[in-house]
Amino acid sequence: MDKDTEVDKADKLDLIATKSFAANPDLVYVIDFLNRSLKHKKVMFGLKKSKESNEMIINIYEY
Repeated sequence: MDKDTEVDKADKLDLIATKSFAANPDLVYVIDFLNRSLKHKKVMFGLKKSKESNEMIINIYEY
């Protein structure tokens, strides 16, 4: 295994789960809390707003 392959593996995020919710601006604070609290578990949470359906989508990644 060469050095470039090792770097690619280290930088990779694996998507674990995705869930949609009704749009709520407070979800930003929940995601921030989860990311800070669970950083040591090597998981990361992402949040994006869907323009078409007015929903917010939470993604959970493992790194």
